[in-house]
Amino acid sequence: MPHNHSKKFQRSLVWLRRDLRLKDNAALYKALQQSEHVWLLFVLDKEILDPLIEQGLTKDRRLSFIYDSLEELNNTLASLGTGLILRHGQARTCVPEIAELLQVDAVWTNQDYEPMAIARDRDIDLILKKNKRHFFLLKDQTIFHQNEILTKSGQAYSIFTPYKKAWLEKLTPSHLLPYSIKPYLNALAPIPDHMTPHWPSLESIGFQRQPLSHPGGTRGAQILLNKFSEHVSLYHLQKDYPALSGSSELSVHLRFGTISIRQLAQSAYTKMQAGDPGAKSWLSELIWRDFYFMILYHHPKLAEGASFKPEYDAIEWERGPQAQLLFETWCKATTGYPIIDAAMRQLNQTGWMHNRLRMIVASFLCKDLGVDWRWGEYYFAQQLNDFDLAANNGGWQWVSSSGCDAQPYFRIFNPILQSKKFDPEGIFIRKYIPELRQLPNQWIHCPWLAPTNTLSDLGVKLGENYPQPIINHQYAREQTLKRYATVKTQAK
Repeated sequence: MPHNHSKKFQRSLVWLRRDLRLKDNAALYKALQQSEHVWLLFVLDKEILDPLIEQGLTKDRRLSFIYDSLEELNNTLASLGTGLILRHGQARTCVPEIAELLQVDAVWTNQDYEPMAIARDRDIDLILKKNKRHFFLLKDQTIFHQNEILTKSGQAYSIFTPYKKAWLEKLTPSHLLPYSIKPYLNALAPIPDHMTPHWPSLESIGFQRQPLSHPGGTRGAQILLNKFSEHVSLYHLQKDYPALSGSSELSVHLRFGTISIRQLAQSAYTKMQAGDPGAKSWLSELIWRDFYFMILYHHPKLAEGASFKPEYDAIEWERGPQAQLLFETWCKATTGYPIIDAAMRQLNQTGWMHNRLRMIVASFLCKDLGVDWRWGEYYFAQQLNDFDLAANNGGWQWVSSSGCDAQPYFRIFNPILQSKKFDPEGIFIRKYIPELRQLPNQWIHCPWLAPTNTLSDLGVKLGENYPQPIINHQYAREQTLKRYATVKTQAK
């Protein structure tokens, strides 16, 4: 095929990572637009996966989600006369090797803001440059990133509200325009015969396929978006109630890029402009996502467990066997507080937890049980299908009061009041704790306060088929105030 001089590159490789879609994909769009022949690669990176296997986390649902999404992607590519190159190995070596095999001029990928990913990309860039190849990083998983939103003094924001104001002021319709690849699809090239795609099975790389509550892939994302669009106008009223289907549940799709942030922000922004209060609230949540990516980019130490506010690293958390016991009780959903246990069961059984519940259980771990927030952050990282380092760290530090724009240390969620406010009829609790199903609303939030004869009549045996509360909230609150006040005094 003669070289087309209107294209910059003859051959390009698109390395997919957190962007498992063809539609509205910045790196793919740029590669197709500027190259004569384009191939797509995904690497099942051993640097990420081997530690999971070593910890015995071979039933990680995220791998099943990724596989479903990759299979859908490959089928779509097959209909376009090509396929997805899938490799299992270290990305640091796989990407340069595939680039060499295909003799590409350039590798294109979308930016990742986690410190480990930035270091990996830097290494790969050096190897590619040595071999006279270009490496392009594109903005794709945020609307604004890195230094695009700064204070008037040129600093990164640390408070959300002024950041959001600046974000909205900077936004123009062009920021939300999709990257349309349709005009350039003829640049997709068949995989050469010597590289016939061999797809390693999930089992062959050490993982077991898990059932998913929602299908992966772009089709799965679109189903959820269509469903959510029907009631987005009620989002601001429903988003805090776990018994209602008030949230979009698209977080895992955003995490793996089976839908683009531009598509969601465009949808929210358009409806907000038309006066929809639910869409306004939803857009605010999407802006929080950009905010936390920006925070992690400017403060990479957060990925190593550092508090955003350094003085909070001096907090004396529970230690030793007592801390381990409290933590395991929380993990196993046996705290005796129904809203906490129901939320943890939701996480353990489905890999997802309602956002309001994430705040309640995090507060309970740090400020009722006195356990270091980093332990909870790590547990969420293992369990959440939508785990994202930036948002997860931001959320945990917000609750523990050590983060940017965090709630003040003396604000301590009362789990009973939170339960009564956000699950007033105990619908969510009953779904995940059937042993309490018969309790009337009056006692469903705090069964230990129910009359003994009520409990026995309804078959609830505290300490046997449902635990006694592990701690008294009022006592825990006093201990937490002392724990934090000591640090605040030392910091002055």
